[in-house]
Amino acid sequence: MATTEALPELVDELYAAQERIDRDEIYRRAVAAGLPSDDMAVLDRLPEGEYAEDELNEAIAQIAKPGASPLSIDEEPTD
Repeated sequence: MATTEALPELVDELYAAQERIDRDEIYRRAVAAGLPSDDMAVLDRLPEGEYAEDELNEAIAQIAKPGASPLSIDEEPTD
């Protein structure tokens, strides 16, 4: 799943004045910024919780890497 340049730019803006931000606020800010659907799809798969900038970047990288599971990064498949 590919991301656009808009997502890293948003992440930089988010952490200009804060150390940790929760998933809901990240998502709200992404919607307000009008991020493309590919970026929003990545953010949809973020697990609940608060993120430091490095944690958010790592989670995005795991979700967006080619061949990543359609599950969010903390979910296990069920058979």
